[in-house]
Amino acid sequence: MPTIKLKSFRENLEAYRKRINAGESFIVIRRSEPIFKISPVEADAWEEVIDFTKIRKGGVEIQEILKRL
Repeated sequence: MPTIKLKSFRENLEAYRKRINAGESFIVIRRSEPIFKISPVEADAWEEVIDFTKIRKGGVEIQEILKRL
């Protein structure tokens, strides 16, 4: 897996974002030490729990939800 320097990552964030969205992963290093790995989120990693706009157009107020808990 390719490594990139933290400074380069910060200075070129948009370019790396595009590469990550295209499926690439990187290990970000600082002073020759790895500090984190960045990779794309898998499409199935997110699941819809509830869509409040299906209950009422425009959604549901938080106070109404908390009342029912």
